[in-house]
Amino acid sequence: MNTHKEEQRLYEGMYIFDTSLSEEGKHKLLDKVTSSIVDKRGKIHKIFDQGRKKLAYEINKKRDGYYVLLFFSVSAHMIDKLWKEYRLNENILRFITLQVEKVPEAIEFQSLEEG
Repeated sequence: MNTHKEEQRLYEGMYIFDTSLSEEGKHKLLDKVTSSIVDKRGKIHKIFDQGRKKLAYEINKKRDGYYVLLFFSVSAHMIDKLWKEYRLNENILRFITLQVEKVPEAIEFQSLEEG
């Protein structure tokens, strides 16, 4: 009998959603992302809604995206399963997942110098 409990790791996920989604559509997509993590025995720690921002470059003929930063913990072997789901969702323009040490209380983005 295997009583080994898979260790959960802390991750930071940045998601860029398609801005053509309605407000309700954005909430449903975020719910889908968070539910998928929870369904894989993960835990959501904090969500930072960054709102609509201009993209550094055009993605799928889109010039801006709806940014969400999510801190969550899940077993490392579940990350590939999450990524597969993200890639299949056409409303997620881009995503990145990084392992982190802690969940910040607040986040601050430096604005780029206009030049």
